Amino acid sequence: MAVVTGAGSGIGRAIASTFARQGARVFVLERDAAAAAETVAQVTAAGGAAVAVPCDVSDAAAVTAAFTRMHADAGRLDILVNNAGIAHVGTVESTTEADLDRIYAVNVKGVFLCSQAALPRMRRNGGGVILNLASIASLIGLVDRFAYSMSKGAVLTMTRSIAVDYIKDGIRCNCICPARVHTPFVDGYLRAHYPGREQEMFEQLSTYQPIGRMGTPDEVAALALYLCSDEASFITGQAYPIDGGVLVF
Repeated sequence: MAVVTGAGSGIGRAIASTFARQGARVFVLERDAAAAAETVAQVTAAGGAAVAVPCDVSDAAAVTAAFTRMHADAGRLDILVNNAGIAHVGTVESTTEADLDRIYAVNVKGVFLCSQAALPRMRRNGGGVILNLASIASLIGLVDRFAYSMSKGAVLTMTRSIAVDYIKDGIRCNCICPARVHTPFVDGYLRAHYPGREQEMFEQLSTYQPIGRMGTPDEVAALALYLCSDEASFITGQAYPIDGGVLVF
């Protein structure tokens, strides 16, 4: 059984669909009930098994209730993908306290709460895998991404802490560090901030990656599938860039 947070769209939806195609029963942990239902409908239409579980990952009581429900339904937890996250544009000076708290609540506290709920269940199962969605912002500085980079740096260090603390319990923990990935969020961001210049800015964002384009959710999902599979059983505590050459050139 696999839990994917924030699986109502973009990378999370692609991961849920990819895992389901490989035979996993996927729980779609998502605050937006309509988006979760759409993901479940797509998975089931393709012959997979998925269940929508409404949950705000920044709410401790909601997370506890969701994991209790899922465990009662499935009886075990094999994989947790902490994908839910939000973005923010700004420097340290332009970021407000409210901005920082909002980013922290989802991107950091959400990973903490879901991992905290999953780990005892994985230990009782004799092992499991936690995969976190970090970012190249965990590894390099990005202009105007102060709060977002802070949060993804925390995801990277949480990944390594979980890996060393639970290796003897048969639990692996890794994270993926994507560069820009073309998701509905990107399209919405361009419409909101660059009306009439969407295509120009899309090309600018795309060419930031030396390979000349953004990644796709399915490409990230393919890496997620590998890292959560038995074929990756010798890998833990690692950060995997999927960045179109950003870190090389």
